[in-house]
Amino acid sequence: MITKEQREKLRGWFAGRLPDDLFEELVEVAVDREEVTVIGRIPGPRLAKDAPAAEREAAVQGRIEEFRERTREARIAVAREAEHRFRRKVSWGVECGGERALFTHVAAPVMTRLRQPERQVLDTLIAGGVARSRSDALAWCVRLVQRHTDDWLAELRDSLEHVQRVRAQGPDTEAEDTPADSE
Repeated sequence: MITKEQREKLRGWFAGRLPDDLFEELVEVAVDREEVTVIGRIPGPRLAKDAPAAEREAAVQGRIEEFRERTREARIAVAREAEHRFRRKVSWGVECGGERALFTHVAAPVMTRLRQPERQVLDTLIAGGVARSRSDALAWCVRLVQRHTDDWLAELRDSLEHVQRVRAQGPDTEAEDTPADSE
């Protein structure tokens, strides 16, 4: 589990390291055991106020693709440095014109053991065309839970951070050297 202070240090490092002209604003730096995802806001395309929705959508997609190609080398340089420093892969994304797009990002395998009733849920999602495989079905279930329990998960994460702080203050413990703290 990454502490709030570690996340803040990581976000601060990216805010200081990113070229000033890369994003209009650094929107989010998310981190877990495998990956750091950096999302920034880029300017939307200039269009007539009465431009149709299809034109707007295509212009935003074009802007995102243009940004991705134009900034590739700069983003790779920052990612290499960050991956060495924090021992995690770095992924990128942007917000533009109300849309969020993630570029190549980690899809980490997760092993789980499920009993028959749980497997039947996944198989029903496959049979219903919601998912192509048990893996897809499980990912769909996790996204559904995430969407409907964001507040609860945030409270749980805060509680876990508190437990880590209390443990670190306990007798005969040494502060762990975590990747986010290393230089």
